[in-house]
Amino acid sequence: MKNLTVIFLCLFLASVAIGCGKKNGIRATYDGNINTYYELEDGTWSCDDRSYEYRLECRGRLPNAECDSVFVYLSNLPDISFEQAAKASGLSSDTADYFAAEDAVLVELRTE
Repeated sequence: MKNLTVIFLCLFLASVAIGCGKKNGIRATYDGNINTYYELEDGTWSCDDRSYEYRLECRGRLPNAECDSVFVYLSNLPDISFEQAAKASGLSSDTADYFAAEDAVLVELRTE
């Protein structure tokens, strides 16, 4: 009888622990022109089943360009320079200039 009580108590505690785990719901969906991404209820961002702390817009003008470029990255890095953003978007032939998927992902590219 004592063993049965202990088993039921363990099952009850396990179900309470599982039931109390809050799922991080989606607050908004954005259809970027490169990737679809999501703003989550806890303020983080998600793309391709990866979570990112920041959404960064890097604005600037490329050499000999007529208008400004805007690179939108989801990132776990707090800061990305315009030069880094441009190179990592595909403009560099050096793979060392690209971000690892866990660091940042390009979701939008536009001109202004």
